[in-house]
Amino acid sequence: MSDSGSILNERTVQVGSPKAKLYIEADLSIREGLSRFPKALMAYELLSGDSEARGHWNMANYITVRKLGYNDHGRVHALITGAASIAILGLLVEHGVKPDVMESGVGDLEDTYLTVLLSTMLHDIGNQVHRMGHEAFSVMLAIPVLDRVLSKVYQDPEKCTELRAFMLHSITTHDLSPEPLTIEAGVTAVADGTDIAKGRGRKAFALGSVDIHSISALAVDEVQILRGDKVPVEIRVKMNNSAGIFQVEETLTKKVLNSPIRDYVTVIATTDETGENDQRIIRRVRLHESEPRFVLD
Repeated sequence: MSDSGSILNERTVQVGSPKAKLYIEADLSIREGLSRFPKALMAYELLSGDSEARGHWNMANYITVRKLGYNDHGRVHALITGAASIAILGLLVEHGVKPDVMESGVGDLEDTYLTVLLSTMLHDIGNQVHRMGHEAFSVMLAIPVLDRVLSKVYQDPEKCTELRAFMLHSITTHDLSPEPLTIEAGVTAVADGTDIAKGRGRKAFALGSVDIHSISALAVDEVQILRGDKVPVEIRVKMNNSAGIFQVEETLTKKVLNSPIRDYVTVIATTDETGENDQRIIRRVRLHESEPRFVLD
C-alpha cells in the first residue's frame, strides 16, 4: 500500500515501493520453504487468495496504523512473519526438535509446516476489532477461514479439527498472555517478534506517531534468521542506531524468553560497523545463553 493510496488498499501494493519489496521477498521465501510440502503450499495459496482473509488483513492494518499509530499489522506483516515462521521451524526440525503436531500423533512434518504458517499469518487479524483483546478476536475471526482452507486440503474432519486446535492455541498465545505451550505456538510468537525492521515503522512515523516504538523500529535495518553455532536458531539484528535495542528487547527478546523454544534460540544485535550513523553507545549485544538478559560482547 503506498502512502498516498487508499487507506484500505493493500490489494494494490505500489510496484517498487519498500512494502512491495518486502511482500515479494516474503512470498518467495514461503514458497521456497514449502517446496517439499504440496499440501502446505496449497493451504498457503488458498489463504492468500481468500477474500475474507484479505479483508481481515486490510481492516486490521487500518485500525492499528491509522487509528493507533502502530506499525504495519496487515497482509505484509502476515507474510513477513509467515516466512520467518517457516525459517525458524526448519532450523528447529533440522536440529531434531520434535513439534507438538508430530509428538501428539495428529500429523506429520508437512502438517506441522501448514499449522505454523496458517496460525502465524492469521495471528493479528483481531486488531480490526480492537488492539485490546485482539488475540481472542483473532481466534474468533480465524475459525471460519481455517475451516474453509483446511476442508479443501484434508478429507478427514477430525484431523482438520485437531490441526485447527493447534493453530488456535498459537494465535491466542502469540503475545504471551496466556503463555504459549507448544513448539508451534513458540514459533509463531518468535516469528511475530522478528518483524521489527524499519519497513514496518516508516508508515507509522510518516503518519505522525513519533515515539520510542516508531523511532526504535526505524533504527533496525535488517533481521536475519540463521543457523546458530550453539543453538539451532540465531536471530541477528542489524541496527543503524542504538535506539533499536528497545525494539529488540521489548518485542523480540521478550517473545524468545517466554516461549517453549527459548532453549533453541539466541538473539544478537549489532550497530553500524562504520559508526557514521551512531555514537556507538552499543556495539554488539547478545542474549545471554543462561540468563534472561542482554550482555555486551
